[in-house]
Amino acid sequence: MDLSSNKIVIVTGGANGIGKGICKYLAQKKFIVVALDINEQAGYDLVNEEPRIRFRLTDVTQISDIKNTLDWVKCQFGRLDGLINNAAISNPYNTPLHQLPLDEWHHILNVNLTSPLTMSQQCLPLLTESKGHIINMSSTRYLQSEPNTEAYAASKGGLVSLTHALAVSLSPNIKVNCISPGWIHADTSQLRSIDHHQHLSGRVGNVNDIAEMVDFLLCSQGFITGQNFVVDGGMTKKMIYCE
Repeated sequence: MDLSSNKIVIVTGGANGIGKGICKYLAQKKFIVVALDINEQAGYDLVNEEPRIRFRLTDVTQISDIKNTLDWVKCQFGRLDGLINNAAISNPYNTPLHQLPLDEWHHILNVNLTSPLTMSQQCLPLLTESKGHIINMSSTRYLQSEPNTEAYAASKGGLVSLTHALAVSLSPNIKVNCISPGWIHADTSQLRSIDHHQHLSGRVGNVNDIAEMVDFLLCSQGFITGQNFVVDGGMTKKMIYCE
């Protein structure tokens, strides 16, 4: 029996990076995938690559956009079985703390932490009816950091906490879990041997490593909830001393 057949799943930030990989993987597993993104061209490119994916131009920080998209999902499919809160941004320049403007802090938290809450709220009626799943995409940055990543780290740490809070509030109907990826190679840049060898797994992760965990949770029997799964090739278990 194919547990994924006819399941309707939303993936936010689904047109690029890990989100794109999740969408393509789930579509191949016979899920009906709706990718949400603010990058319209990337969304169309995704559908050209995998015609089974549906794309909706949606800003997940805007309630009106979310409601319009969910109205479309309900009209098209009449149900929703899974929500993957993947959309996220980081500060590409790692602004030093003493220069970090509050509007930048608020923007990162709005996309990375507030939008998963808002998406979850708006999806409640459909997910309650289907006894569905919410999967939040955090990061190993919730427990370790590089300099000048305060906003990103705080948003990802908050998302882990939000996960278990939602799991308690929405039990027993909706199962809520979290995935914290480590280094996931999601583009075409070249990797070095040392990049792979520093992982206990012997290689850097790829998008399918994350998508497999998403698939596993979506097809689970409903006993797993409130958990955070670190998928990082063992890097956070490796003690490193500088000589």
